[in-house]
Amino acid sequence: MAEKTYREFDPWRVSPIREEKREQVLSTYYFDVDRVNLSNKEIGQFERYIVRENDGDTVCVLPVTENQEVVFIEQYRVPNHSWTLELPAGHATDPHQHPEEIAEMKLEEEAGYQASDFSQVVRFVNTPSFSTQHTVIYRATGLTRVERGDLGPESPYSNTRVIPLDKAYEMALNGTIVDAKSIIGVLNEYTRHHCH
Repeated sequence: MAEKTYREFDPWRVSPIREEKREQVLSTYYFDVDRVNLSNKEIGQFERYIVRENDGDTVCVLPVTENQEVVFIEQYRVPNHSWTLELPAGHATDPHQHPEEIAEMKLEEEAGYQASDFSQVVRFVNTPSFSTQHTVIYRATGLTRVERGDLGPESPYSNTRVIPLDKAYEMALNGTIVDAKSIIGVLNEYTRHHCH
């Protein structure tokens, strides 16, 4: 098949590698891990481990108040042993859930808000080198306060932070906000207001 493409970038052109064998080596609630044997004409056989996300995309919510503030939650993250400022996010609890339903649930449980409007703003691949995980971000507006749920054992006393968009943008640029989905959400919202 020809290597020529008529697009600026073609993600579906012919693969340079061939999958020879795949074996699931770990199964968890959120993801499974596969050991994959591959081959390439130039280097021959090689092996990779791939994290395969269960139950669809990770869903992230970008809650924006009428005063152009963004709602974040504090999360304690065990792998990095540190606190992060993050947009509310999570996974389906049922494989048939629509992403917008998950967005509504996470906004209420984690941030303590309901929204009158949700609109999808971006979808991206988190770590394409070893994972199938995609995240979709929904912008939530028309916010009203409600009672929060439980964030889980890692962050049982988490705070909610309401931060002006310009300040959140600075925090994303200076490394205060380090969570990728939150950085992407903030930059998307900032661009919406400052680059038109």
